[in-house]
Amino acid sequence: MAVYKKTYRRYQGPLSPAWSQFLVLPRYALQEMRQSRFLSRFFLAGFLGPLICALFIYLHYNLGALKLLNISAAQLPGINARFFLGFLGFQSMLAFFLTAFVGPGLVSPDLANNALPLYLSRPFSRWEYVLGKMSVLLLLLSLLTWAPGLLLFALQGYLVGGGWAVENLGLASALFWGSWVWILLLSFLAPAISAWVKWKPAAGALFFGFFFVAAGFGAAINEVLRTHWGNLINVSHLIGSIWAWLFQQPLRRGSGAVFFRIGRGEQMPIWCCWAAVAGICLFCLYLLARKIRGAEVVR
Repeated sequence: MAVYKKTYRRYQGPLSPAWSQFLVLPRYALQEMRQSRFLSRFFLAGFLGPLICALFIYLHYNLGALKLLNISAAQLPGINARFFLGFLGFQSMLAFFLTAFVGPGLVSPDLANNALPLYLSRPFSRWEYVLGKMSVLLLLLSLLTWAPGLLLFALQGYLVGGGWAVENLGLASALFWGSWVWILLLSFLAPAISAWVKWKPAAGALFFGFFFVAAGFGAAINEVLRTHWGNLINVSHLIGSIWAWLFQQPLRRGSGAVFFRIGRGEQMPIWCCWAAVAGICLFCLYLLARKIRGAEVVR
């Protein structure tokens, strides 16, 4: 704009609070995700599982529908801890694949195009930048896991009545905290891999490899050394053990869906599982701290 025209005026509108300015990052990231038909359809397909589970819960208390379908309530899966654990396991597998598609594109484009100095010159710190990127996954994965799970719990409590929800608050607590353990692990791991591998397809492949290759390597350690400590690098085993402990279910193969396998006689102390998951998250924070900077020094 030419200065001599003197038409420039300072912005006089309302300013957003300083604490919420980093939320512009997830807003545009979600807009970009909505432009992808595949991601949008995959995300919407993730709600079919909760709808089917809600149908099972409804059929338990609708004799007319059972007679119409010519089945009995005993033929339906019981609405108990095992039911909610299976629901959490299935939804968490969908959350894993959604993270594999969304996560690699969170940080890598900014690093590949040297955009971090532009971001960090805005009024938020690099940790707010990381939180803004992570909040995309925190929101999407919450909508797939604990949010519909608690709605199913509320539906069961409403249909049963008689204080069932109060007596089984432990199930709701296990569903909530079990979901957040998985969500935080994915939300830390995906941006860390995306920050160090700037090519999106390679970042997605590395994300898959971390889970499946590490699980195979851990199984090889167990076979060669005749021990169970190799499961410390098997993320599915760690999460399955934590879930079985939260839901107070016996450890068995397939606890929490097929992906979270726990072999008989391969139990690990629960504190080791918690410590291993916390260690992975802290290591991811370290990787992000090394990479997310306003300037890059090239030697």
